Amino acid sequence: MADVIDYQIFGDDMQIVEVELDPNEGIRAEAGTMMYMEQGIEMQTGTGGGMFKGFKRMLTGESFFITTFLNNGRGKQKVAFGAPYPGKVVVLDLSRMGGSFMCQKDSFLCAARGIEIEIAFTKRIGAGLFGGEGFILQRLDGDGLAFVHAGGTIIEKTLAAGEKLRVDTGCLAAFAPSVDYDIEFVGGFKNALFGGEGLFLATLTGPGLVYLQSLPFSRLADRISAASSYKNVDQQRGIGGIVGGGILGGILNGD
Repeated sequence: MADVIDYQIFGDDMQIVEVELDPNEGIRAEAGTMMYMEQGIEMQTGTGGGMFKGFKRMLTGESFFITTFLNNGRGKQKVAFGAPYPGKVVVLDLSRMGGSFMCQKDSFLCAARGIEIEIAFTKRIGAGLFGGEGFILQRLDGDGLAFVHAGGTIIEKTLAAGEKLRVDTGCLAAFAPSVDYDIEFVGGFKNALFGGEGLFLATLTGPGLVYLQSLPFSRLADRISAASSYKNVDQQRGIGGIVGGGILGGILNGD
């Protein structure tokens, strides 16, 4: 049974979650996400259940190790965890969600001690081969609070039985296990080559709760990489111009 914890979320675009622990209560967090902790909180870093557990977490983009923050003091103590990039912290109360929830790989932030972080593959071969970010998912199991991070603006949708929603694979942040997940080809020669949205979309079929994110980390990383490439090209052109026709060129030519 998971520990019962209290929490507060601070910030807007770069949020942190502050957790208040009673004596002997603990919270598990991804290594490197802790922001601050009060006196009395003790860190215990390990694989969280053996080598196999650690390797499974690595497949979902998380660290091999996981850290448990345990309140060994006499009174209430606080510990806070920060989001890794702009977005929102999504609170999942697993006790009200059937004890399980699926989320995008590397989205886990922290959870009450007793929550298990498992690996979950997509059900169909097609989704596994072409699903992109949705190939390997995380499954959070337990009966307490878990916190995941999603990029940009978060949209919450509740799908009715049989209702379908098509989503960019990276924009799918988390969903209930009752939601059927598959992928489909975009269709159309021009759409596939020039649409800019990838060749495949995730198809979600209700019933169940779905969280969508407007800024997947992969999209943010692509934009940063592209901007960096343009900058390097511009710098090279600038240096070439200076060397070829500027003051430096004159010096090198003996003028």
